[in-house]
Amino acid sequence: MATTDPYRLTTPADGTHDASSPAVTGGEVVRTLLWIVVVVSAVANSAATYAEAETWVHLACGMVTLLAVVTLVLRHLGGRR
Repeated sequence: MATTDPYRLTTPADGTHDASSPAVTGGEVVRTLLWIVVVVSAVANSAATYAEAETWVHLACGMVTLLAVVTLVLRHLGGRR
């Protein structure tokens, strides 16, 4: 009896594909991009602190971070309903 390995990266020799393999959805892509924005803007804010940048740079980074976090929270709460 042949067993299937869920962690196998290659396709089976007979050319069949598992129909239950999950595809990446648009929502997952958006969530990943929002998390990237949060991390990049937080790092930019930290770099601006070390560079002694002007206040508007900190405010811009903070606003971008805030908007991304609020969007993540709203998408999470909306997905629970």
